[in-house]
Amino acid sequence: MKIFSLKKFLTICWLTILVTQANAELWDEVEHGYADSDGVSIHYATIGEGPLVVMIHGFPDFWYSWRHQMEGLKDSFKVVAIDQRGYNLSDKPEGNENYSMRHLVGDVAAVITHLGEEKATIVGHDWGGSVSWQFAFALPQMVENLVILNLPHPNGMARELSSNAEQQENSSYARTFIEGSSSDPDILFGGPMTAETLSFWVADAEAREKYTQAFQKSSFDGMLAYYKQNYPRASSSSTPPPKAPQLNVPLLVFHGLQDTALHSDGLNNTWDWNDKDTTIVSAPTANHFVQQDAAELVTSTIKWWLKARQ
Repeated sequence: MKIFSLKKFLTICWLTILVTQANAELWDEVEHGYADSDGVSIHYATIGEGPLVVMIHGFPDFWYSWRHQMEGLKDSFKVVAIDQRGYNLSDKPEGNENYSMRHLVGDVAAVITHLGEEKATIVGHDWGGSVSWQFAFALPQMVENLVILNLPHPNGMARELSSNAEQQENSSYARTFIEGSSSDPDILFGGPMTAETLSFWVADAEAREKYTQAFQKSSFDGMLAYYKQNYPRASSSSTPPPKAPQLNVPLLVFHGLQDTALHSDGLNNTWDWNDKDTTIVSAPTANHFVQQDAAELVTSTIKWWLKARQ
């Protein structure tokens, strides 16, 4: 029993070393660039050659969130991970109005156009997922495939906010963000908003240091502006919110079932709102950041799914 435990421990240590080395190599291997989005500079990191895949992070995050997927896809695809406006090396315009969904969608379009492409596979998590949904609704001609991680379809989200008491409770943090400011001492889950507290969820110590440095360059007010401008409000009237436009795009959805912010019931009927094939993959032990909590599942599935469509 002791020998087995020692072997298991050594195996875990070795795998951790390999993952850390791969992440360090990726950090140094990517190329960086900037796209102009109506006067706002959007930073991106890119690696690989092939069909374009654009990855969009959520809150609180930056391009490095996609390190596992970038490493896994680089041999077959040109992978571009952006810093959304307000984050890390992208511009941080002042004023909540500069973080409306119209601008966020425009940022993604600007990156694709800057890279000389007409369309791309769009991959988004959390707020990046929200932007990805809206990008597909507004600019379907620029979407080759759509991949969403831990962000239900807007129709499902609206339904759960109006009828699911657990989702309403889960969304209480968003109401705090909408009503508060980054200077409030208890704004972030009962604590202050700092680069260090925003990095609390990153398990890998080396990666967490990179996150802390990225958040030191970021705008906390900009982060909150995403919620103030775009977070769906629970409907208190008998009139349901308008339905989102019907999609007609190959769709892959991941959901970490341990997510305490977004209820998995929001996934129900996703297939009814898309006229092309819809694939939903659950990760039972993953939390909200499924692209890191279940990195191998997410990476291998995306790679297989995209190759099947080439």
